[in-house]
Amino acid sequence: MFDLSAAEWTAILLSLRIAVVATFWALPFGILAAFALARWQFPGRMLFNGIVHLPLVMPPVVTGYLLLLSFGRRGFIGSFLAEHFGIVFAFRWTGAALACAVMGFPLMVRAMRLSFEATDRRLEQAAGTLGASPVVTFFLVSLPLAFPGIIVGAILGFARALGEFGATITFVSNIPGETQTISAAIYTYTQVPEGDAGALRLTAVSIVIALTALIGAELIQRRAERWLAKS
Repeated sequence: MFDLSAAEWTAILLSLRIAVVATFWALPFGILAAFALARWQFPGRMLFNGIVHLPLVMPPVVTGYLLLLSFGRRGFIGSFLAEHFGIVFAFRWTGAALACAVMGFPLMVRAMRLSFEATDRRLEQAAGTLGASPVVTFFLVSLPLAFPGIIVGAILGFARALGEFGATITFVSNIPGETQTISAAIYTYTQVPEGDAGALRLTAVSIVIALTALIGAELIQRRAERWLAKS
């Protein structure tokens, strides 16, 4: 039952690689978006908030198709990147990472935004009165205070990226060894005779990884909160 094949190990390791890369690249943009929504008032703020959270409510297939139109070889962004920098997303694992980053971005931003909103703004104002610039205040005051939420947001984004299917398969297809993640491999097993055992194995692995990430997020948040309380 739990004797994973080489192809299944490949799908698992590829899923972890894609989720890590997606989280790494989405993290700075997520922090900036969360801070902007929590602290800044600007024209179009409501529209920006809607765009950030759009992948949560749109069908994943629609998101994947929009990525294909934008970052595909003939897309207005994808063709430019391929021609000038040799960067190709469509039907590559890098495209899967991009799709996973987009799908996990709203969850990441939401957790971080709540953390920024929960911090005491008087501490930021005190830093300003002592001569700290807004940039210095952000890195030395706001960011450390929101650290628990940032960690939680990153882990939630990772967990969402790990389970992504619809946008990924639409944008980069289901290519074994290149774009076939755990979710895509499970889908493949469900389409072939006697594939139930393989689907169950990968389902169990997916549950274990996701549950570990969620429990880890809770433990890290508690430890970070205790550390901040002591300091």
